[in-house]
Amino acid sequence: MSASTASAWFIRLWPQTLSGRIAAILIIGMLAAQALTGTIWWEMRQSQLLEVPLRLVAARAADTAVLLSATPREQRNDLLAQWHTRHYALQLLDDAPPPGGEEKPSMAEAQALIAQVLQERLGRSVPVQVQQVGLRGEEHGDGSHSANVLTSGKPEAYVRMALPLADGQWLVVDAQEGEIGYPVRPLHALADYVLRVYLLRSLVIVAFALVAVRLAMRPLQRMARAAEALGRDLQSPPLDTSGPREVQQAAQAFNAMQQQITEGVAERTRFLAAVSHDLRSPITRLRLRAEMLETEALRDKFRNDLQEMERMVSSTLDMLTGVDADGPREPVDINALVQGMAQDIQESSGQVIAIHGRAGKPYLGYAHSLRRCLQNLMENALRYAHDVQVHISEDDGFLCISVRDRGPGIPQDQIARVLEPFYRLEHSRNADSGGVGLGLSIAQTVAHAHGGQLLLRNVLEGGFEVTLKLPQR
Repeated sequence: MSASTASAWFIRLWPQTLSGRIAAILIIGMLAAQALTGTIWWEMRQSQLLEVPLRLVAARAADTAVLLSATPREQRNDLLAQWHTRHYALQLLDDAPPPGGEEKPSMAEAQALIAQVLQERLGRSVPVQVQQVGLRGEEHGDGSHSANVLTSGKPEAYVRMALPLADGQWLVVDAQEGEIGYPVRPLHALADYVLRVYLLRSLVIVAFALVAVRLAMRPLQRMARAAEALGRDLQSPPLDTSGPREVQQAAQAFNAMQQQITEGVAERTRFLAAVSHDLRSPITRLRLRAEMLETEALRDKFRNDLQEMERMVSSTLDMLTGVDADGPREPVDINALVQGMAQDIQESSGQVIAIHGRAGKPYLGYAHSLRRCLQNLMENALRYAHDVQVHISEDDGFLCISVRDRGPGIPQDQIARVLEPFYRLEHSRNADSGGVGLGLSIAQTVAHAHGGQLLLRNVLEGGFEVTLKLPQR
């Protein structure tokens, strides 16, 4: 597996939530720590397997040393020949043997254990030298007898040691002992270790980690819900500031941010409303003065410019005051609302709007805002086309109201921009036919106030479609 493939698999399997990542890090850390401490279990089990054999060999060597010390030197070799077996080989040396073997913790432990047994059996301290110690299994094809604590079958303990006799000679003992005194069931031991140490501990740590992560993530989840509510409604209740100190600080900062945003939006709305309202007076005065002009063509130009300015001021005021999304929601009969608006448009302009589909139940929303939104969509469609249809449907918990026309449509690269305030197309839509570029912007604001969205698309058969998609929660 290449490094890029392994990286892709890691990214795919890595949890995507913060709580999942914290739990995964805890589990990985626990497994890593357990892997490091697993060597302790290995050494302890090996010590358990070696303890009984070393005690037996040390006791037998002590008895052999007592008998040899009581036997004349010239007769000792005969006794060694009688006592010699494949599992118990003896050798006498006139001088102390050179130190041999590797310096391992197991060697030091074995030497301490053998020295303790010899002292108990002989009644005196004996400077024993342990040169080799370990486990030995069945003979392999190459003549080796290596084994470990998980070797199948019944391994034997082997030891090579040297101890002094009473007259200065040294007795070298090479012994193997199969009475290990501990059940050698490697698979059972491994399964027991994995199940009890790894699996059980992992389950306990995972359970505690999930509980701890859930408790730690609860304030973040509460803050995320508050942020979503703030995105839907600036007047949403402030966030609860109870909890640990860090949570309190974050909640207080969030509430301060919400307050600043609310005050900033309110101040901007008041400013724009005041400016737009105050512009009506000079526009009215200019309209009166324009009537005093002598040239008719010049008067028409002034009238058109002033009329355009008045439309912009009126649309701006409508956007600031008409998108009313404050207060509690109320049930709105969407069928009656759409039907009534279509009749009003037909009576005022003579244009017929076909309605398809029905809503199964009233929608809980802001009636005035929804009326303004749908009115803008219908009037915008009628401004650029004569064949307008409204489709009402409910699907997957959403109420969808689509307004479709047979007009020229909108270039694909301009669809996102038509939602911007005061943006008007110069090519696909005729700018001289009316409108100041706030209709779709107001509709989108209403959709967001209800937690929904405004979807725009060109129809393949020709025309344009705007869909108001509202959640029915």
